[in-house]
Formats: sequence, structure tokens, C-alpha cells
Amino acid sequence: MSTFNDLGLNDDLLQAITDMGFETPSDVQAQAIPILLEKETDLVALAQTGTGKTAAFGFPMLQKIQIDSRTTQGLILSPTRELCLQIANEMKAYGKHCKGLNVVAIYGGASITEQARDVKRGAQIIVATPGRMKDMIKRKLVDISKIEYAVLDEADEMLNMGFYEDINDILSHTPETKNTWLFSATMPKEVSSIAKKFMDNPIEITVGNKNESTSQVTHEYYLVNARDRYAALKRLADANPDIFSVIFCRTKRDTQKVAEQLIEDGYSAGALHGDLSQNQRDLVMKSFRNQQIQMLVATDVAARGIDVDDITHVINYQLPDEIETYTHRSGRTGRAGKTGVSMVIVSKSEVRKIKSIERIIKKDFIKKDIPDGMEICEVQLMSLANKIHNTEINHEIDKYLESINALFADTSKDELIKKFFSVEFTRFFNYYQKSRIQNVTETRGSDSDGGGRGYSSNANDTRYFINVGRKDGYDWMKLKDFLKEVLELGRDDVFKVDVKESFSFFTTEKTLQEKVLAFFTDFKHEGRFVNVEVSEDKGRSTSRNKRRSGGSSFGGRKRDDGSKNERRSSGARKDRSGNTGNRRSRRSDSDSKPRRSESKNDSGIERPRRSRR
Repeated sequence: MSTFNDLGLNDDLLQAITDMGFETPSDVQAQAIPILLEKETDLVALAQTGTGKTAAFGFPMLQKIQIDSRTTQGLILSPTRELCLQIANEMKAYGKHCKGLNVVAIYGGASITEQARDVKRGAQIIVATPGRMKDMIKRKLVDISKIEYAVLDEADEMLNMGFYEDINDILSHTPETKNTWLFSATMPKEVSSIAKKFMDNPIEITVGNKNESTSQVTHEYYLVNARDRYAALKRLADANPDIFSVIFCRTKRDTQKVAEQLIEDGYSAGALHGDLSQNQRDLVMKSFRNQQIQMLVATDVAARGIDVDDITHVINYQLPDEIETYTHRSGRTGRAGKTGVSMVIVSKSEVRKIKSIERIIKKDFIKKDIPDGMEICEVQLMSLANKIHNTEINHEIDKYLESINALFADTSKDELIKKFFSVEFTRFFNYYQKSRIQNVTETRGSDSDGGGRGYSSNANDTRYFINVGRKDGYDWMKLKDFLKEVLELGRDDVFKVDVKESFSFFTTEKTLQEKVLAFFTDFKHEGRFVNVEVSEDKGRSTSRNKRRSGGSSFGGRKRDDGSKNERRSSGARKDRSGNTGNRRSRRSDSDSKPRRSESKNDSGIERPRRSRR
């Protein structure tokens, strides 16, 4: 096993390594540092998030630059403000014994004038986010025309965030003779293309396999009905009392909603998403790093750059749109030699994605059942018992002992213990006696989200025909998003979406049938009626379906016989039950119904208030 002394680093850097308590280099450090020290070369390094990539390029850059020069010689681009600051601070720590070193962080949300002033003092190394860096170049506040080393850190993340053009523009202001070092957790096509464009015959090193998850993380999934998703999240949190986690949602709206529900239920939770101001983000992250927040609910974009070593769990409340993103999510735990767990809550329509993720990360998921109520009560009871057993006595309590002893003079030891622990135990016991959640069994045909191929009927589901299809610009995901938006449903309430050329099929649970049919009574979109009917389709198109598909676009396109799609009038008509009325009046009736209080769970049961930790 190699040590840092074997890598060829100078004494100043080795002293800093000793000061920080580093002993053995990680795999990516052991492979990259000798290459970058010995050769003037471009490099592509693929390694999972949290494996020490900053030190892998940081130490060689610090050793190779001329500290006594005020010229900017090194540029490090990173996707987020948090990661930019983190890298800059780590570079300063690595170079603490390099007298005269000036590392400057350039990022949005801070004074551009102050950052320009810091650069002008002589910054040998600049760490920057692409947007702010491009702005400063445009204003001629930085000069990177003489840099010798350019690092693209978390390259896949930067490209996912849409920084390709910014990176291209920034690197156009750098000399062609520089060395470019690209570090990434995954290697999608976009990263390969940027490597080909900006690098010359790079050396490639891979820690593990491409896109593979770290061996320190265990992957689990829990199959539930879509309506039980939040209840499942609560149970997973309650079954892990010492949880310190990041919970991933797909949208800002869901992120805020889940965080608010958790806080309302007494959990120490917070939200991190793009609608927060920089000051709000800083406060949330400070609370999370100090573990004042145990459950950080975040979007993928907002979570980029989070570097906290002690995260015990990553919970995928919703799976990401891009499967490769899962690698970044799970990489938030199992860092710095610690183990971690990545949990996924899935509905039947998402099981297919689990298999796809397994192929990419080259790890198997363990299917687990949601913990039942008595399991959780036992876990919570023993957790409390251990905390009390390990608590140091505060002798300030001594002066109250006489009064306490008098109160419990007639109480036996066993009875006192029961009374004490019942305070916490009863809260969970009463809740889980009433709360029910169903573990769902995987069935053939449940592994399809888009496309009706393999669809099998279910007595609890309703299959629908809708007269729009590929000609209208829809694929299964766009149609699913459209239905979810207009019907105001959760993403998992619409599934088995099968898009044909001029018509499509989709499925919901039968409980939503009345709402779906009522909404699409006399529904017009962009001047055209959209027709939805209950279908007996099993995933196969038929001539009957084609005949009844109506027009093929949302623009009042002509039907095959040349006539406009005007088979309905915009006035009153009979609905499917034979009643006369219009959609506006029926909608207003439904809108008048009281909404369920968010202080209750999906079955209307009061949630147990959780004491703040």
C-alpha cells in the first residue's frame, strides 16, 4: 500500500498532509498524482463523488506552479458556488506552507468588484463557476491567457447544468499549450465530446468501472403505491432514528412541499432548491453541516457541491429523469471510508428504472419491505434507551432529586422505567396502530412507465384512450407531464403511457376515473377538443382505435375526411352519466369540496408529532 511519501510530493505539501491527518492516498490520488507530477499531459480521471478528486489534481497543481509569480497559472472550473468555495478552501489548506500562495474563488452571489480586486493582487490559482468566470472575462477583470493548467471538476455535472457553451467560451481564452485535467464521476457522451474537443491524447484513469457506484454504498428499494410515498418516507426515517440524510425530489415544488410536511410532523428538516436566495442557501447548508438539520430535502441541481462526510442515508423520494444522475445522488453517502445506504421509494410504474440503474452502477438493489409499526416502535424504544444509558449525568439536577424521589416514593423501579419510556413509545404506538401502508408486489407488466407494451389489466386501474399522439409532438414523457399538469396529479398517478402516431393510451388508479373523465368533458387545448375515454386497450393498437382517434393535433387539424374536428359543441352537452351540464359548473362543484388538511397523512390519520432533536 502506497503512502503520500511515495507519490513524489515536496516537503511543503507533505507537511500539510500531515497537518490534516491524511495517511493513505485514495485510489484516484494514488493513480493521478504521480502521472501529473511526472508528465506534462492531459488527463481524464473517472472516479465516484467523494473519493478525493480535489487532492488528486490539487497537489500536482500546487507543486508545479511558480509561487513567486503573480501570473495566473491554474484555473479550476466547478459547477456550483458551494463546490467552488470548498475547492478553494481545500487548495489553501494544501498550500498552507507555500508562502506567497494566493488562491481566489470566483462565483456568483458575491461582489464581483471584490473578487476582481483579489485576482489583481496576484492569484496563481483561480477556482471559478463558469457563469461568473465568463462574466469576468467579458469585463476584462481576469487574464487567463497564460495559464498552464486547466481543471474541469465534476465535468458531467457542469454539462448537465448547461455550461457547455460557457466552458467552450472560457477555454477559448486559454493557451493551446496548457494541460487540461478532466475529473468526472460519470462518462456520458457529452463528457467524451468535451474531452475530444479540448484535450490532446489524454491519459485516462478509472477508479472502479465507468459510472459505477462506490462499494461503500448499499442500494435498497421499497415498492409502494404512489399515494403512500410520503408515509413510506416517514417510516424509513422513523426506522432509522439517527438518520442524517439527503432526500432527493425531482422538482422545486415537491422539494418544498416534502420539507414543509416533515417540519410540520416534527422532524428536523430543511429544503434546498433553486428558488432560495444565496443567503437562505447558506443558512440551510450551515444548519445541515452542523447536523441541526437531519433531513435535507433537495433537488439535484441544488444538491450539487454538497460535500458532507457523515451522511448516513440518501433517500430517492423520486427517481431522477436521467438515470446517470442516480450515481451522483448515491455518492453523497459512503464518503471518506464510511458506509452508507441509498434508498429508493418507487411505485409500480418505476420498477423498470431500477433494473436500468443496476446496469449502469453495476450493483444490485435489495428489495425491502417498508418497516411495520411495531418494528418502528421497538427501534425507537431501544434508541431512546441507548441515548439515556450513554448520557452523562448533569449534577445540577442533584438539588431536585429530593422532590423527584418524593414524587416516585411508591413507584417500583420497573414501573418507573415503564412510565418513563411510555412517554415516547406511546406516541409512536398510537400512530402506527392506526396507520396502514401496503407493500406492493411486483407483477408482470409493472416494469413499464412509458409505452403500453406488456400492459396487463388490473382491477384497481383504469385504462384510457386520448386522441393525441406523436403527430402532436408527444412522446410518453411529454404526454405524462401534460396529463399530470392539467389534472393536477402526482407524477406517479399517471402510468403505462403508450403513445401512437395520432392517439395514445394511459392509465390511472380507478379511484381517479371520475376526476379524469369529468375534466376532459368539453376540454379544449389550443382550439381543439381533447377526447378521453375509457379503453379496453392491452397495449396493442387496433383499427377501431385508429378510426376513433379523431384529429391528430391540438391545432384543429383536419381529419382524414377533410373536415375540421368539430364533433362537439362548446355549449352544454350530456356527460357520460347522461346528465346535462357544462364542465365549468361541474368543476366549481368539485372545487368547493374542502381540501384535506396537510397535518394528516394520506388516510386522514393525525401524524405523531416528533420531538425536535
